[in-house]
Amino acid sequence: QGRLAASGGDFVQTGGSLTLSCVMSESTFRRYNLAWYRQAPGERREWVARYDHPGITNYKDSVKGRFTISRDNAKDLVLLQMNSLKPEDTGVYYCNTFPPLGGYWGQGTQVTVSS
Repeated sequence: QGRLAASGGDFVQTGGSLTLSCVMSESTFRRYNLAWYRQAPGERREWVARYDHPGITNYKDSVKGRFTISRDNAKDLVLLQMNSLKPEDTGVYYCNTFPPLGGYWGQGTQVTVSS
């Protein structure tokens, strides 16, 4: 019901894949549009993938065709499948609503893609 924690990040080589996940309360899951955000070192945090009710997905151009945001309705999970990873995908990934709610920012998960 409070801060959201992302998990699943790891060190991976270029071209590899990872799946990130985030669990939230049923009420949050049901009420709000959802998104994954990324913050690279020294850079501002920005959204990279979002899920807008009733099921519209949007992606930043840099990840289109490689990342997929989805929901597990039975478990109130939001997922991010990341394929064909590139070094520029490196950063800390967070989940939150869209637009984000300040009180929901929690622990991000580090994704590091080696060159």
